[in-house]
Parts: sequence; structure tokens; C-alpha cells
Amino acid sequence: MSPAVKSLESVPRDTSVEEILAIVARDGGVILKNFLTQDQIDRFNADVAPAMEALRPGSTHEDEEIAAFHGSNTKRLTRLVELSPTFRNEIIDHDLLHDLCDATFLEESGTYWMTTAQVIEIGPGNDAQMLHRDLENWWPFIGMGKDGPEVILNFLIAFTDFTEENGATRVIPGSNHWDDFEDRGTPEDTIPAEMKAGDALFFSGKTVHGGGANRTESEYRRAVAFALNPGFLTGEEAFAFTVDLETARSLSSRVQRILGFRSQYPTGSPGLWQVDYADLGDFLGLDA
Repeated sequence: MSPAVKSLESVPRDTSVEEILAIVARDGGVILKNFLTQDQIDRFNADVAPAMEALRPGSTHEDEEIAAFHGSNTKRLTRLVELSPTFRNEIIDHDLLHDLCDATFLEESGTYWMTTAQVIEIGPGNDAQMLHRDLENWWPFIGMGKDGPEVILNFLIAFTDFTEENGATRVIPGSNHWDDFEDRGTPEDTIPAEMKAGDALFFSGKTVHGGGANRTESEYRRAVAFALNPGFLTGEEAFAFTVDLETARSLSSRVQRILGFRSQYPTGSPGLWQVDYADLGDFLGLDA
């Protein structure tokens, strides 16, 4: 199945939320130009430099398919909230991020939180990643397909330029409209999401994508990926158990909520993640 378009549309980050979401609804994703500044990139890189240097490339997973998915010469660094003040105070508190998530999740799902956040650095010689949809983390939504709710939004920020040669993420535009979500397409269906450092690929969990092959001899393609899902679904990372409470107290209330330090209130629910039917934030004294 061929992609409906030959390239993803790029728009300035001050484009209206309505226009951005209309493009994503049509194509499955959009590139947001200059989502981050070079200063933010530099400070984040400095924050995570020791951890990245200590991290070995490749996967420690025993399952061969999952290990291949992680990449033989790819570094994946999580714990970004703990490691980087720039990440927790600026990147995931970005107004556009929350405006887009509010517009997507609030009416249908009520609330949302962050499912994972990681640096993904693809090194030379790394093969292309298996194509997939992010909603596959929650199996029932594969069967619901294109008519199901939006259950995950992904922000993939380029921290180096993304080129076809160095492993730019491959996307199948329009795959969010396919009838069969068990169909992941083929590499020939994909196009590269080429971006400049600071740009962000914002895309639906219904869209087929995968990391590209790095065919260079010395370039490393670095990205920061983080995704958000409705409050009635469990995310990948247990942030409330890994982020220090004193660190959490210093964060904005909306960041506290997406990290699991406040209760979730999905549409139609009296509340989830509560303590004695009261908000978790009250129990933790976050407003004291």
C-alpha cells in the first residue's frame, strides 16, 4: 500500500492547534519547526551526557525480536525526568504540547499522562527498525483500528539533523486510515521524516513508523521521544516510583499530573489513582 503523500507537511510551531491536528488527522503526522531552541538542545545534552556516555548500545532483552526492535547500535536512555532539569521544567511543560494533548484527549478521555520518555540515538550500521504503530502497546485498539479513539500521541524531537542516510524515522503517511491495523505496510511504503535539529515529528499512535537504517560511517542520529496516553491506560514507565518526591514538588501541577503525582479523572469516572477517594496530590501535599 503506497503512502498518500510523498513527504510530511512542515509547519511553524506557532501554527494553530486546530490546523496542526487537522494535518495529523489527514496524514498521521506533521513536522513542527523549531519546537526547541538550540540553547535547550545544548542544555539537555549537557544534562544527560554522563549517562549517555556510560550507556552501552544495543539491547539487554533476551527476546530476539524485541532486541532487534531496540537496535544493535542504538542507545536508549530513559529516566529523563530525573536526569534533566531542562526536560522536566521546559520540554514536557511546553505550552504547545499541552494544548495539543488537551484538544485531543480532554473531551473523549478526560485526562492524560506520559507513557515514556527516552533518548534514542541510532549509530552507524544500525538496521532499520521494525515498522509498528504505538497503539500496539494496548492490544484492543488494534482491533478498533481507524475508528477507535486516539490513545497515544508521540513527540519525536530531532536533537541532530535527521537525514535519510543517518536513520531519519520512516513514516507511512495515511496509514492511520487503513482498514486493517494488523497491516504494518512495508519499508517500500515509507518516507523519511527529514528534520533539522530542534524540529519535532508529532504523530498519531495509529500511524505506522519505525527508526530508519543509519548508513553513514560516523554520524549518530539523536532524538528525544516522549508519548502521552489517556489517564485510563497504564504507561510504560512508572514515573511516580522513579522520580524523587522533592523533585516532583518543584514541578508545575500539569507536569506533576502527567508523571502520576496527581489523580486521573477520565470521562465518566469518579477518579483513578486516588487515596481514600481524594486526589493523590492532596495526599502528597503538593499544594501546601
